Amino acid sequence: MKTKSLSLLLIAGLLAACSPSGPVGNTSVPQPVKAVELNRYLGRWFEQARYENRFETDCEGVTADYSLRDDGMIKVINTCRQGGINGSVKSVEGRAKIVPSSGNAKLKVSFFGPFFGNYWVLDRAPDYTWSIVGEPSGRYLWILTRTANPSQRTREMLARKAKSLGYDVSLIRWTQH
Repeated sequence: MKTKSLSLLLIAGLLAACSPSGPVGNTSVPQPVKAVELNRYLGRWFEQARYENRFETDCEGVTADYSLRDDGMIKVINTCRQGGINGSVKSVEGRAKIVPSSGNAKLKVSFFGPFFGNYWVLDRAPDYTWSIVGEPSGRYLWILTRTANPSQRTREMLARKAKSLGYDVSLIRWTQH
């Protein structure tokens, strides 16, 4: 009986760890409307802004690297500098699979175990120089670019685009690079 109770507590703890946290910044997240050419999306992205979340607490210099795996999934390596842009490097590797019939704009991403979270490319530049990523709960938002330090004009444009997608831009936390 104790083993069963302990197992149930462990499962409940894992589910709680996977559940969304933080305020809802978008109560009506739109469906992605632009297809994604996977080969153009692969490579390094620099996080310009995000909704704060517990797995990126105190992270600066955040990057995401995407590459194809031999099994057809996508390798995801997220890296940050803990405590500031000169802080220690912290990386985590995950895997992603494309959601069928999504034009490659929806992925399921996992960084541990069998648990997968949503990753929706809500908007992107025609030349893949920027991307706005969210998920259905409206609690997570990432603004990504191919360069570490885009112009202020580009950052303002991306904030306006996020707002036009229904996001509360007052919740955005800008990432230092």
